[in-house]
Amino acid sequence: MDPGVPAPSGSPSGASAGAAAELAELLRRSARGDRDAFASLYDAMAARVHGLAVRVVRDPAQAEEVTQEAFLEIWRTASRFDADRGSAVSWVLTIAHRKAVDRVRSAEAASRRESTYHQQNQSIDHDSTADAAQASLEARRVRAALTQLTDVQREAIELAYFGGYTHTEVAALLDLPVGTAKTRIRDGLIRLRDTIGVGR
Repeated sequence: MDPGVPAPSGSPSGASAGAAAELAELLRRSARGDRDAFASLYDAMAARVHGLAVRVVRDPAQAEEVTQEAFLEIWRTASRFDADRGSAVSWVLTIAHRKAVDRVRSAEAASRRESTYHQQNQSIDHDSTADAAQASLEARRVRAALTQLTDVQREAIELAYFGGYTHTEVAALLDLPVGTAKTRIRDGLIRLRDTIGVGR
């Protein structure tokens, strides 16, 4: 059974109207390319987005990847947010939920393809070869983009999204305050997005 979709409208539980309005303003500023606003939005919502991703995909490492993908999508599409149609929290969590469900469905589809392949016992592996080639191309793009980061940004990103460590663990490994580790990860994400050219 698919996990429940976050409530589409209304103020987030436990949050004041003022906090909801502040998040909405951060999204509007992010839509105009304000990186400081996006940084504040990330700090305010990262834990909730990651928590939702963990509940859906059931795997901490994949949940970190889903969190990254969700925030890249939020940065890219912030201009689509409409406060008249729902709260900022709901909009952000809906994107995160969709990314998480897409990840689960992709994994299930891959599992079905593999099962079908083995059942049919065919020697031709065209589909898997194409998939591997596409994955290799994407991996090369990401590796090339990583070289454009500063050393400290790259180190933090690699630990968080390839090593599977939480922000707190990254901070401990790098002997940094948690806030500094979050900033490096967030700035690295923005720079990766700009280098890869998401949405262009």
